[in-house]
Amino acid sequence: MKNVKKPVFFLVAAFILALSYLTIFGVYTYYGDTQTVWVRGVQDIRWGIDIRGGVDVIFTSPEDYNASRNDMDSARAIIETRMVQRNITDYEIYVDYATERIIVRFPWQSGDVSFDPEQAVRELGETAMLSFREGLPEAWETHEDLPIVITGADVSRAIAQYIDGEYLVSLELETSGRQAFGDATGRLAGTQIPISIWLDDFCFSAPVVSSHITDGRAQISGTFTAEEVQSLAQRINGGALPFSLEIDSFSTISPTLGMGARDAMALAGVIAFAVIAIIMICLYRLLGVVAVFALLGQAVGAIAVISGFFPGNASFTLTIPGIAGIILSIAMGVDANVITSERIKEELRAGKTLDGALQAGYKRAFSVIFDCNITLLIISFILMGAFGTPDSLAAIILTPLFFMFGPGAAGAIYSFGFTLTVGAILNFIFGVTASRLMTYSISKFKPMKKLSLYTNDTRSNKGGYVL
Repeated sequence: MKNVKKPVFFLVAAFILALSYLTIFGVYTYYGDTQTVWVRGVQDIRWGIDIRGGVDVIFTSPEDYNASRNDMDSARAIIETRMVQRNITDYEIYVDYATERIIVRFPWQSGDVSFDPEQAVRELGETAMLSFREGLPEAWETHEDLPIVITGADVSRAIAQYIDGEYLVSLELETSGRQAFGDATGRLAGTQIPISIWLDDFCFSAPVVSSHITDGRAQISGTFTAEEVQSLAQRINGGALPFSLEIDSFSTISPTLGMGARDAMALAGVIAFAVIAIIMICLYRLLGVVAVFALLGQAVGAIAVISGFFPGNASFTLTIPGIAGIILSIAMGVDANVITSERIKEELRAGKTLDGALQAGYKRAFSVIFDCNITLLIISFILMGAFGTPDSLAAIILTPLFFMFGPGAAGAIYSFGFTLTVGAILNFIFGVTASRLMTYSISKFKPMKKLSLYTNDTRSNKGGYVL
């Protein structure tokens, strides 16, 4: 406590206020119509489908078909391609290999009043139609007039490879497609006319034929990256899938209902914070003022993590349960400050000096706060593992616990667990560390040593000041 200097209170308070401003408003610059985001604000938060409205569906392979890992990866590639075809780019797709499920979430199409989510989901799960066709129309919009060379049934497999410093895709054809493919490559070799590769009505590659291929083995090369050749191979393999995906569960939510619930919860949170701030200041006086700063830091800190405020931290998708998690974690912060303030008041009633009371009060309160927040962290981590995506850290760590069920990837509950985790960590940062530094600092000012600023019980000290 002796090492904490007087200016620390003002430095911490200024930091919290600056963080609050930047987190809420962000920092943006404009050059004409081009916006550059320097610091993300509240408006950059990605809202979950339960808020902005959308579709949440889980696909699974047929009961009588044992899908391999490659099958599931190819099915995922097909879904991604079909999303792009429908101009749906803000989507989430997760694969649970253990239970052969694919979890897909995508929002309502903006401004499209005729969007039929059930039809869209059915089309996503249908068996893809892969075709290799001669030529390529200028607009890349239709293949109706292009002659078919081979279809997905004629493709044995596509393999992403790295050979002689180059990423490429190796094709192996079934016997049924070798003759037709050989005839086409013989006609097109050296003509700069490509054999375009289509998935349904979407052309995703158009390699130029460089030589006559007769053995059913070909290579697609170019300036590819490792990720690009992997994606290309998965799309080609996906076109030959012998099964259609079945709908395991399907739900939608209206964007109007979601936004209304979000606004109601946000307003309730602001009102609750204001009421709690008034009560804390009335009950605990100077300690209450410090508590309000700590709670404000905790609240805006949670928003900052979610919005992607910090460098290298992407924006997190916030759902309605996620908002509830923020409010609940702030309530835990209130509880931490109440416990600390009561412990300090008890030490003052026992006749200790202010310095002694502050040290003893924070020390006694810390064990209780630590236990509560560690318990909260354990619960939130389990929620994230049980309902997170299969590739999330929590899900991987808890695989031995949930291997029989498989991750459910319920994004709303995962968001709740995430915000609880962030809130518990921030409670240690602001509710314990920042509030302690601020209290130790401000208590060094002589006018702030009045007993009445810390408690309304003056029975243990008649002088009005504590040293």
